[in-house]
Formats: sequence, C-alpha cells, structure tokens
Amino acid sequence: MNLLSDADVSFGRQFDAGELAPGSFDHKAHLRLAYVHLATHGPDAAVETFRGSLQRFLQHHQIDPAKFHETLTQAWLQAVWYFMQRFGDTSDSDDFLGKSLVLHDPKVMLTHYSREVLFSDEARRQFVVPNLDPIPRGATPSSARVT
Repeated sequence: MNLLSDADVSFGRQFDAGELAPGSFDHKAHLRLAYVHLATHGPDAAVETFRGSLQRFLQHHQIDPAKFHETLTQAWLQAVWYFMQRFGDTSDSDDFLGKSLVLHDPKVMLTHYSREVLFSDEARRQFVVPNLDPIPRGATPSSARVT
C-alpha cells in the first residue's frame, strides 16, 4: 500500500490552494504531486485530478495555459504508477522518491519519446504513445487517452 504522510496531504492542499510559488514547483515536486494523486485517487481517477490540479495552478498564478503538456502529464503519471507498483509498500512520498531514483532525471522521458514527438503541438494537446520505448506494461491508467 502506498501511504501519505501528513506532510504529503498538506503539500497537496497547498498546491491546490495556489499557496506554492511557481518557482518552488520543480521536477521533484511534480513527482511528489503525482504520487499524492495516485495514492489518493488511484491510477484511473488520478489522470483527471492531476491534470485539473496542474491547470488550476497555472490559472491561479496567471501562467500561460499553453505551458500545460498532456503527454508529459500522463507519461509521468504512468511512470510514477509503474514504480509505485514495482516497489510495493511505501510510507509516504519521501520513501517512494528515495526508492525510485530513475524518476529524478527529468530527461528520462526522452528514452521513451523522440524530441520531435514529445515536443510536438499534438503531444502538448493530447496524449501520444511513446514512439521509442513503451513505458513499462501495467503502467497505463485505463482512462489514459491513446491516439
């Protein structure tokens, strides 16, 4: 079972309330938020809840909504979910992130996608399946839109 600490719950609430500064929302914070959504809602609902949280964050901080990237959002959720299943029980996001060091490299998605595909307008608007190496099986939430 993947558990949440009080700090994880507080982080999710602060994020949703717009209390986190955009500059503090780095790659590790993205991973933590994905973990919080997956641990709270499960892989199917997390696609919608994570997307909504990110889009509201952009709106709250008056950041160009074009910064949102659907493929990266879903691909990172898939990767985090895969490692949550692979490592089994975790006590909180820190425990999980300590076990899944490969996810700390923000460029890891370039092992699954070519730059041309990942940074295309299509991938920004809708989920695009990896064109180089699939994200490991069992990682795709059933509500992910595949085109």
